[in-house]
Amino acid sequence: MTDTTAVSDPRPRKRDSAATKRAILDAAREVFSRSGYDAAGMREIAGLAGVDARLIGRYFGSKELLFTRVVADAYSGHLMMTPEANDETARALLTDPTQAHRDGMLLTLRSAPSERAVEIMRESLERNFQQELADALEGQDAPARAALLIAICSGVQFMRNVLQNSELVDGDPEVLTAYLKKALNAVADAPEPGK
Repeated sequence: MTDTTAVSDPRPRKRDSAATKRAILDAAREVFSRSGYDAAGMREIAGLAGVDARLIGRYFGSKELLFTRVVADAYSGHLMMTPEANDETARALLTDPTQAHRDGMLLTLRSAPSERAVEIMRESLERNFQQELADALEGQDAPARAALLIAICSGVQFMRNVLQNSELVDGDPEVLTAYLKKALNAVADAPEPGK
């Protein structure tokens, strides 16, 4: 009589730390975007990622450090609002967003009630995107103009993608793109000296 019970494989399963980190980051982005910083739970993130919650601590240290990394990822891959890029930027802002862009906006909105989350988001935005944009702009007041450009784009994204403003969702994309490009260029173009 033969034994039909399964024999366990004595070889250890291969671990893939990069895939585990990515799963945690993807789950964290989803949970922070849905619940905001304060209400997001580490066990919920771990469950969605399919990992033990202790792995979050091992790979990221804390909820705050995990959020910092998620914010950095959410704010990367941004649009440049320089005069030579503003036609493409305006078109991109007036089309349906990717899930990552939508999550970035929702993460920001839903985490805004937390003072610590606001500090993390502001610091990431100013240190990375805003500084990169300011460096790409010519002329005076580049840091202030970069901040204004980001505010304009954030407003368009909020009105179109979150509030679903009918003029921005259903309007003629060519007409809207032309107006938005003019608005972006009004801030992005270097002001004349003395003005």
